[in-house]
Amino acid sequence: MAPGAGTAERSATARLVLLTLATGQFLMALDSSVMNVSIAAVANDVGTTVTGVQGAITAYTLVMAMFMIPGGKVGALIGRKRAFMIGCAIYGCGSLTTALAPNLPVLLLGWSFLEGIGAALILPAIVALVASNYATERRPAAYGLVAAAGAVAIAVGPLIGGVATTYFSWRWVFAGEVVMVLGILVLGRRITDAPIGERRRVDLVGAALSALGLGIFVYGVLRSDEWGWFQPKPDAPSWIGVSLVVWLMLAGLLLVWLFLRWEARLVERGREPLLDPGMLQNKQLTGGLTMFFFQYLVQMGVFFVVPLYLSVALGLSALMTGARILPLSLTLLAAAVLIPRFFPDVSPRRVVRLGVFALLAGAVVLMAALDAAAGAEIVTLPLLLIGLGMGALASQLGSVTVSAVPEEQSAEVGGVQNAVTNLGASIGTALAGSIMIATLTSSFLTSVAQNPQVPADVKSQATVELQSGVPFLSDAQLKSAADEAGTSTEVTQAALDANADARIDGLRAALAILALAALLAMFFTHRIPTSQPRSVKP
Repeated sequence: MAPGAGTAERSATARLVLLTLATGQFLMALDSSVMNVSIAAVANDVGTTVTGVQGAITAYTLVMAMFMIPGGKVGALIGRKRAFMIGCAIYGCGSLTTALAPNLPVLLLGWSFLEGIGAALILPAIVALVASNYATERRPAAYGLVAAAGAVAIAVGPLIGGVATTYFSWRWVFAGEVVMVLGILVLGRRITDAPIGERRRVDLVGAALSALGLGIFVYGVLRSDEWGWFQPKPDAPSWIGVSLVVWLMLAGLLLVWLFLRWEARLVERGREPLLDPGMLQNKQLTGGLTMFFFQYLVQMGVFFVVPLYLSVALGLSALMTGARILPLSLTLLAAAVLIPRFFPDVSPRRVVRLGVFALLAGAVVLMAALDAAAGAEIVTLPLLLIGLGMGALASQLGSVTVSAVPEEQSAEVGGVQNAVTNLGASIGTALAGSIMIATLTSSFLTSVAQNPQVPADVKSQATVELQSGVPFLSDAQLKSAADEAGTSTEVTQAALDANADARIDGLRAALAILALAALLAMFFTHRIPTSQPRSVKP
């Protein structure tokens, strides 16, 4: 009886630890999507503009990107569990500050800075704590569930934000996060920490170089929609005729290269680096990181495109939009949990390839189904396929990256892994958005130019004014703008027809680039191992 009771207790503890870590991952991902449907309400409540709130969201992403690699190293120095708990405490303080924020500066302090710093400590620690709490053969299922929790948070975020904003207040979302953090801190005591190695000095130069490099690169990507990728948009900053986005990305890459050279120099001198560059020569690790990058690029691109189609093109409410995205969560969770359980010895490479193919198939099916007369039901099958692909990747990639290096480097791997996923998510959203707007602009202007009902002077004025990009507008928004401008009924109807067709063209183009990214990812799957890692311990 005693051995059985002990086994049951260990099993219950393992489930509780996994629930705690998955909740942490859910919480970190929730902030990336929960307020996207409530930006106007937040702006009005704190006395700022929509641009100000969007800046706060951007700053949160930047802070995470900048401090993710140093955050991983902090976990290796002070202990992964301690880093996780400290990060949760900081994140909770940020959530409480945001919930009570009376103005934009306080919102920036709580949401962008404190929550960003907290996330930079929490996310790398989660990767390392899964490794220290689960045997090698159990890690795929554990990593799958943790990754699935993050993806589900992104999927249900708009629904949660819509419900809170519609019936209560957006502030209740952040108040709820404080309660969740308190629960995590209570349950986190059962987490088993990994052994702490020899304490050494922190590489401050490397931390500064990595933070600046990643931060500047991500900032450039995030500004691409407003400034233009290569050719600067009207009134956008530029240098020698090229958009500042290009120069920011190049500067970021240069700083990352300098960071790697600095780290290599420290290793040569026998000093402790922030990140051992030798890890990046590991084929399995770089294969896993590459697939993480493509997964988040496609994933966040889809989470950008589909809500736009549902909420703007079809005019669904935030609640209905969130409900239509929920099918993705079903197949995602099913694949992430059931593949490791029923196929524990399956080839990771095969699962990853099937997962990427499911992402590709989902994007192509949705692209083919999009039509001006189509309804919300067309997203169901594609989202089921995309969720299946995301779940398949989630079930393998975390274990692939961590098993590629000694366990004492798991925190550093966590920092790099989350930095890569942050880059993929930023590029996926920006790329899908810029391709969509560029295609929409071209399609709209072409349609207006070819319509004989639109007077020549209106065509000329539209061409001049809309070269900077046509906003992704609903029919109601466009009709309201046309009424304010005093245009005739014929011109207004022509604009509405052109806008409806252009929206679909833009969405198709965005999905096409995401499908192309998924296809490109196939060429890197050969770096994923063909057999599951196995523990040498009994």
